[in-house]
Amino acid sequence: MSSTVQRPIAITMGDAAGIGPEIIAKAFIHSPQETHGCFVVGDAATMRRAVALVHGGSVPYPVAQIASPAELAQVPGRCMPVLQVDTAMGPVPYGQISAQAGAFAGRCIVWAAQAALRGEVAALVTAPIHKESLHAAGPPYDRFPGHTEMLQWQAALHKGCSPEALPVRMMLSNPELRVVLVSIHLALARALQAVTRERVLETIEITHHALQRMLGRDPLIAVAGLNPHAGEGGLFGTEEVDTIAPAVAAARAAGIQASGPYAPDTVFMRARDGQPEGFDVVVAMYHDQGLIPVKYLGVEQGVNSTLGLPFVRTSPDHGTAFDIAGTGRADPASLLAALSAARQARG
Repeated sequence: MSSTVQRPIAITMGDAAGIGPEIIAKAFIHSPQETHGCFVVGDAATMRRAVALVHGGSVPYPVAQIASPAELAQVPGRCMPVLQVDTAMGPVPYGQISAQAGAFAGRCIVWAAQAALRGEVAALVTAPIHKESLHAAGPPYDRFPGHTEMLQWQAALHKGCSPEALPVRMMLSNPELRVVLVSIHLALARALQAVTRERVLETIEITHHALQRMLGRDPLIAVAGLNPHAGEGGLFGTEEVDTIAPAVAAARAAGIQASGPYAPDTVFMRARDGQPEGFDVVVAMYHDQGLIPVKYLGVEQGVNSTLGLPFVRTSPDHGTAFDIAGTGRADPASLLAALSAARQARG
């Protein structure tokens, strides 16, 4: 692809039994400006089913099958380009766990990650997958709790290193708040064990470098404590004194504008957009500590970004919504926010 042409954004289809295909179809049909320069990595027949579900016009909305990202330039406007991954998958029932859907979703993710690593696409936006379906698909997909770990695995293979040598972090954001997690998909007991000085410092460093690129300046990073009231000087736990504060001090010594640890029951309010502290992001110690406040503020504009990858990856901040899949009621707002964030991050 010519260097003078901006590389496209790939949107993976997600689990065919969920709302992923539906929100993608709605985005292409109703928001053509936002989806310009994008194509779907998935199954053409599944996307045609999604278009039929949501398109109320008398003129059918066309789905054009492409064989490579380079062919996107030849696809006419008001048309959904779909890169067919492998052979057609066949229909799956809406709202049901399916090994077939899980395996196909996994193949779409791998194809899109490899295209991004080859430089064929500028960014990757992933529609939701269902973790039980992914596990039911068997090897190699049952090794991964979700997108983040699978993308890390692909990037590590590309670089010829172990996944541990390519640390990544999850950032959840909406117009009011950004949160980066020290640990992602771990049981709570294991997540608490993952709060080490090295891992907290690594998270702060990854957050600093990623937001520095996004914002064009050094970000102000607030670091949450682990215990109630950030431990109250050791009265309610010593992790803040022994682990988190030393990590913050090491980050500051390296020139990073990090501060804390702050009481986790108030730091998210202090970091909301427009608050006088002016924090750009909160580093949270584990999954639910960080995701509950972001999702409480509304998943409609929520975006999940993976920091530390050698390519841009964003995703809607919701799941497959099996309970409403196939009803035509799914809202594409979070997908559109993920597309906007991907465009901003790719430059």
